Amino acid sequence: MDIGDLLERQAILPRINATSKRHVIGVIAETAARLYGVKAADVIEALNQREQRGSTGVGFGVALPHARIKGLDRPRGIFARLESPISFEAVDEQPVDLVFALLTPVAAEGDHLRALARVARAFRRVKLREQLRQARTQDALHAMLVQEAQSTAA
Repeated sequence: MDIGDLLERQAILPRINATSKRHVIGVIAETAARLYGVKAADVIEALNQREQRGSTGVGFGVALPHARIKGLDRPRGIFARLESPISFEAVDEQPVDLVFALLTPVAAEGDHLRALARVARAFRRVKLREQLRQARTQDALHAMLVQEAQSTAA
């Protein structure tokens, strides 16, 4: 499973003007509700519960919020690039401007872990992070994320 399997073009939010982690999670939840037919409140609750166990801000300006969501048929991703970095309580204490939310079905523990590992590997690459920060369109962001997933699959 790679990022291309998780991420549809419509699930890429190239310019989010968020002011807080709570705001970003709300935008992700509304996007998931619109695209995947789940309840936004369920997504907010699940992502907030995960954040309470520890921040998903992994460093280098990246956050990877993730949760299992009732009503999903398969793992899904939502990518958001923030207009201005925000505090996400990241491990390196740096603000976050790249957010990839991973949402998986409740019973898909193995798929959840594999998909999360794939996304985390991709976002460790400096070149990808720099390219994502420079891209301006949904199509460009999608192409970079899918291409990166293919190049790290080996």
